[in-house]
Amino acid sequence: MRAAIKELRAVTTRPIVAVLYTHFHYVGGTRAVFEENPTAKIPIWGHEKIAFNRLRTTSEIAPAYGRGLVEQFAVTLPLDGEDGVVNVGLGQFYRDPAHAPHTYGFIAPENTFNSACSIRVAGLDIQVTPAPSDADDSVTYWFDSQKLCVNNLVWPVLFNIFAIRGEEYRDPQVMLRGLDHLLGLHSEHLAGAHGPPISGAEAIKDRVTKYRDSIQFLWDQTVRYTNRGMSSADLGATIRLPEQCDDDYLTSELYGVAEHHVRQIRSGIFGFFDGHEANLFPLSTQDHADRMIKGFSGKETVRAQTRQAIDSDDLRFAIELASWLAYGTDPITSDKQLLASALRLVAQRTPAANIRNWCLARARHLDGSFDATRFNTHRISKRQILSGPISSAVSILRVLLDPTRAEGIDIHIAFNFPQDQKTGLHIRNCVAVTTDGIGAANSVACDMAVWADILSGATTLSQAIAALALQIKGNKAQVLRALVCFDVVGLQS
Repeated sequence: MRAAIKELRAVTTRPIVAVLYTHFHYVGGTRAVFEENPTAKIPIWGHEKIAFNRLRTTSEIAPAYGRGLVEQFAVTLPLDGEDGVVNVGLGQFYRDPAHAPHTYGFIAPENTFNSACSIRVAGLDIQVTPAPSDADDSVTYWFDSQKLCVNNLVWPVLFNIFAIRGEEYRDPQVMLRGLDHLLGLHSEHLAGAHGPPISGAEAIKDRVTKYRDSIQFLWDQTVRYTNRGMSSADLGATIRLPEQCDDDYLTSELYGVAEHHVRQIRSGIFGFFDGHEANLFPLSTQDHADRMIKGFSGKETVRAQTRQAIDSDDLRFAIELASWLAYGTDPITSDKQLLASALRLVAQRTPAANIRNWCLARARHLDGSFDATRFNTHRISKRQILSGPISSAVSILRVLLDPTRAEGIDIHIAFNFPQDQKTGLHIRNCVAVTTDGIGAANSVACDMAVWADILSGATTLSQAIAALALQIKGNKAQVLRALVCFDVVGLQS
């Protein structure tokens, strides 16, 4: 954000009088806005779900969500060389290394909305319309006096219905309503959260209409072929965008790819099962790999066929074969390297940034260039705990419960923090149910900073008890037994 403000100051000295959030993805640098004049009263506007969505992606689902970001946005790739970062599709970097160290600068909006409304900012009347796209807190801002539309609907690439990092379903039907509303504004200037602006009413109408229709095309054709009984994989192999979509970057597959989007649409409408008999009760990854290798007469045959597939540019089949070797019983280093080599070839040939970055990140993990194992664990940070609500500081344990260790446990524990802040967990039936803590016969009491240190691994439960920084009331032995059930190193001792 500091760099953006520096660019702004190269063309104007006018003060920043307000911050308008389009959605929760780009709100991490707001503190820089206040650095020019720390005493300035600058209002921040945004959807009421922005703070919640930021918390959602950094709490229960954090490991999978973070791993997806790392893979999709080339976070672990080198800056140069054959595996070097080219771009991340919507920009050069996820985090520009020139801006390091990266600081936490989010400020929650104090002026929020959850439905269509009109607001007045710096003498300008602004119409606000919820317009879910890649986030359900996205909004469109319409400055009628300027004929300016600020939005998160029109991207500089084919819209990513499917994000390879993993996201909630982005319903094209909802998206189309937002785009129809945008077209109905008859804008003369279009400023997107992603990509360059577009000016000229006719250019906006023509280009955005084609962009909108490309999204409808994917939904319509997915439903058309699904109604005929086509499986998810066959949808991806069959549906192709019209050639005219290559004429404009707004509808080009430079970010994600259409064959993934149609599979996501099918899943979003009908769920994971696509009607293919083999997908009803599939074998585990390792069991399937072992049986396929056996059916192909052993590993040496599979290795030979994998190399042949690579040599003949049959990369889809090469990845299938190599994955059996890499994920079957007792894989050797060269088997993983074989899969990595096939993924690298895909990365080097695709025009889609998401695909290149994901394939390279996975290839580098497989061949040992970069060990990504740490992204498979829940690494809770102290800042994360201290910046969130009290309830989430405890409820995060729900997804860290080991059910085998929790068998036979039925205990309600209140967690008491300073200023009469209370929450609770009822551990029963191999789940940890969030409560308000009222009526619990057992309790844990400490400062929030102490609890954050335990969850982040800076200290342990036993050390906090010995230092009198944490107190347990009730059946201490049962409380300790219950807390050991969680996959948190700080609670294990």
